[in-house]
Amino acid sequence: MKTINKLFTVLLILAGTATFAQNKALIYGVLLDESRQPAEGVTVKYDDNKGNTGETVSDKTGFYTLEIPAGKEVILYYLHVSYVPASVPVTLPANKKGEINAVLIAASRQLEGVTITGETSRQRVQGLTKISREVIKNIPGANPGVENIIKLLGGNSNNEMSTQYSVRGGNYDENLVYVEDIEIYRPFLIRSGQQEGLSFTNTAMVENVEFSAGGFQAKYGDKMSSVLDVTYRRPVRNGLKAEASFLGGSITADGISKNQKWSGIVGARYRDNSLLVNSQQTKTNYKPTFTDVQAMLNFTPNAKWELSFLGNISQNKYNYQPLTRQTNFGTIDDPIALQIFYDGQEKDQYTTYFGAFKSTYTVSENFQFKVIGSLYHTQEQEHFDILAQYNLGEVDTNIGSDTFGDIKFARAVGSQLNHGRNDLDALIANVEVKGYHIIKRDRLEWGAKYTREDIRDRLMEWEVIDSAGFSLRPPVVDIVNDQPYNPFTGDLVPYNNIRSTNFVQINRFSGFVQWSHRTKIGEADLFMNAGVRAHSWKVTGDVEGKAQTIVSPRGQLTLKPAWQMDMLFRLSGGLYSQPPFYRELRDSLGQVRPNVKAQKSIHVVLGNDYSFRMWSRPFKLVSEAYYKKMDDVNTYTIENVRIRYRANNDAVAYAYGLDLRMNGEFVPGTESWLSFGYMKTEENINDRGYIARPTDQRLKFGILFQDYVPNIPNLKVYLNMVYNTGLPGGSPSYADSYKYQSRLNDYRRVDAGFAYVFTDSKTVYPKGHWLSPFRELSLGLEIFNLFNNQNSITNTWVRDVYTKSQYGIPNYLTSRVFSLKLNVSI
Repeated sequence: MKTINKLFTVLLILAGTATFAQNKALIYGVLLDESRQPAEGVTVKYDDNKGNTGETVSDKTGFYTLEIPAGKEVILYYLHVSYVPASVPVTLPANKKGEINAVLIAASRQLEGVTITGETSRQRVQGLTKISREVIKNIPGANPGVENIIKLLGGNSNNEMSTQYSVRGGNYDENLVYVEDIEIYRPFLIRSGQQEGLSFTNTAMVENVEFSAGGFQAKYGDKMSSVLDVTYRRPVRNGLKAEASFLGGSITADGISKNQKWSGIVGARYRDNSLLVNSQQTKTNYKPTFTDVQAMLNFTPNAKWELSFLGNISQNKYNYQPLTRQTNFGTIDDPIALQIFYDGQEKDQYTTYFGAFKSTYTVSENFQFKVIGSLYHTQEQEHFDILAQYNLGEVDTNIGSDTFGDIKFARAVGSQLNHGRNDLDALIANVEVKGYHIIKRDRLEWGAKYTREDIRDRLMEWEVIDSAGFSLRPPVVDIVNDQPYNPFTGDLVPYNNIRSTNFVQINRFSGFVQWSHRTKIGEADLFMNAGVRAHSWKVTGDVEGKAQTIVSPRGQLTLKPAWQMDMLFRLSGGLYSQPPFYRELRDSLGQVRPNVKAQKSIHVVLGNDYSFRMWSRPFKLVSEAYYKKMDDVNTYTIENVRIRYRANNDAVAYAYGLDLRMNGEFVPGTESWLSFGYMKTEENINDRGYIARPTDQRLKFGILFQDYVPNIPNLKVYLNMVYNTGLPGGSPSYADSYKYQSRLNDYRRVDAGFAYVFTDSKTVYPKGHWLSPFRELSLGLEIFNLFNNQNSITNTWVRDVYTKSQYGIPNYLTSRVFSLKLNVSI
C-alpha cells in the first residue's frame, strides 16, 4: 500500500510539473553595450503586475534565458548599475520561445537615454528610421533587401531592376551607405537599373539598419541626400542559413569560438536575373549572373578591445544578345508601333574587391576611439557591338486580318549601330580615425579621414544612325546643309562619338567634430546637436585642378514635451556639400574637368514623431516637411538608364515636399508600413528658367503589409505595393532638355509573397521530430508585378523621316513573374 501511495504521489508531481510547463514560455536573447561588447551581469526580471516575478542574470557572452508565464502580458526589465534601465512588454503562448536582443546604454549617457519601450531613443532624436531585420527579410520584391524598403521611406524608385534609389530630388549618386562605419562604393561604369547586380548589403548578415532622408548629423559624410547605416550581427552561436529560389540563392554561416573571443559570419550569394529580363518586350539571349562572397570576422582579446575585418568579392557578368522587339504606343485612333530586329551582342563584366579592418578600443565608458582602414578595387568593362534595324509605322487594327498587330505602313525605316569598348580600373584607399568623449550630459564626437583615389579609364563609344538611306549627322549646327538645292560635301561622321583616356588621381582630406547635449526646458526634454564637416581635395594626373575646400555646418534641435502622449518635435538642417566623385568630373564627352565645384544644398527639415497604442498594439507616425536650396548644381541627363554629367556647375535648383509614414502592428504580431509623399524639384540651367529635374516625382504611395491566415497561422502573406507618379521622360542625345518636358506613365506595382512557415525560433519540437533540427523552415511562392502593370523607366528616341519628329518610345520593365522560395536555418 505504501508503494502504491508513493507511486501516486510521484504521478501527481509529474502531472503538476507538466501542467506548470504548459503555462510557461521562454524568453532568450543577447545583451550588448554600445560598443557591441557583451553586457555581463545584467539582471533580467519579469513582473506580471499580480505579484508574480522571476529573474535571471546575463552571462559573460551577454546571453540570458528566462521563463515567463504564458498567455498574458508581462513586463521585462533589464537592470544594471552601469546601464540605463530598460523595459519591454511581452506576451507569448504556452511552450513558445521569444528572442529579444538589446543594446543597453551607459547610465552616464543621459543624452540618449534609451528604453526598448519607445521613450526618447537615439534614432528618434537624430531623425533616423530604424528598420527591423524581420521586415527586411520578409519584404517581397524583384530586388529584395535593405534598399527595397527604403523606397517606402524617403526614397523613390521607378525601377524594380535597380537597387538604387533617389531621395527627395537627389540622384542615385547622392546617397551615403555605411556598413560597420565603413563607406561603401559602387562600380563606375554601371548603368543604373540595367547592370547593377547585387546590393552590397547581405540581408542575412544584418543586425541593425538606420536610415535618414535628410538633415543628418555632421558625423556622416559629404553627400547631399541620405544616409543608410548598416550594422552586421555578432554571432552568439554556430548556425547555418540558406535561401533558394528561381532567381538564385544564398548561404550564410555563423561561427563562434569556445572562449567567445572569435566570431564571424560568411555569406555567399548567387543571382540569375534571366527570369526577370526574359519577361521584357525585347526578346534576348540574356543571362545576367551576379555572385559575391562576404565575410565579417571579429576578435575580442579583452573587454575593451575589438578587432574586425569586413571583406567582399563580387563578380557580375552580362552576356546580352538582343533578338527582336516590338513596342506599341500612340492612341486608339492612331496606334503606332516600333519594331526592331537586332544583330550583335554585348559582353560586360564588373569585378570588385573590398576589404576593411577596424579596431575599436574602449578606454573607459566615457571614451572610445576607432581606427579604420579600407581598400576598394574595381575592374570593369563594357564591350558591345549591336546593330538595330527598326521599322516605325502604323499598326494593323483589323481583328480579322492575317497581319493584325503588325506594321502595315512604315513612317520611318532605318538602322542604328552602337559600338563600345569601355574599360576602367579604380583603386580607392581610406584611413580614418574617430572617437567620442562623454562629459556629464555632453557628448563630443570627432573624426579625420584621408582618401586616395586612382582611376584609369578608357571610354570609346560611337553610334551611327541611318534613316531611310541617309546617314544622320549629330544635331550640332557646324556645317550648312541645304540639300537638295546644293550638294553636301561634308565628311560622314557618327551621330554620337565619345573617345577619351583618363588617368586621374584624387587626394582627399576630410574630418568632422560635433557636440551633443541634453537639457530641460521646464518639464520638457531638449536635445541639441551642432557640428561641422570640412573636406579638401585636389585632382591630379593627366589633368590637374586647383585645390578646393568646403565647410559644412549642421545642427539639430529635438524637443520632447512632458505630455502624456509620446511625441517629439525635431528641427534639423545645415549646409550639405558634395565634392565631385570621378563620375561627376567626367562630362558627356568623356573629358575630365578637374575644377568641377562641389554641389551645395541647404537643408531645412521639420519633423514630428508620435508613438502611440491603437487596438492595444504599438504604432508610430512620423511626419517630415523639408526644403532644399541647391547651388553649383552639376546637371545630368539619363541616357539608357545611365547618368551622364555635364560637369560645369551651370544650374541652381530646389526641392520641397512632405513625407508621412506610419508603421505598427495592423495585424497582431506583424509589422506593416504605410507611406505617402509629395515632392517637387526643379532646376534652372544658365538662367533659362526652371524645368523639372530628372527625379521630379510628385506623388508616391507605398504599403508593406504582413498578415497570416487566422485558421492557418503558419501561412503568411506579404504585400509590397508602390504607386509613383511618372518621372520626366528625358531627351535625345545632344538635344536641348528644355524642349523635352514630357513624362512617363505612372509607376504601379504590387509584389506578393506567400509562405508556409513549418517552424521558427518561437517553436520548440522534441528530439526525434523531423522539424527539431531546424530553427527556421519555410516554403513560399512569390509573384512579382502581381497585376502585370506596364511600367517604363526611360524612352528610346526614334526619328520620323517624314515629319522630322522625335518619338519617345517607352522602355518597359518586367511583367508578371512567378518564383518559389525556400528558407532554411539550423
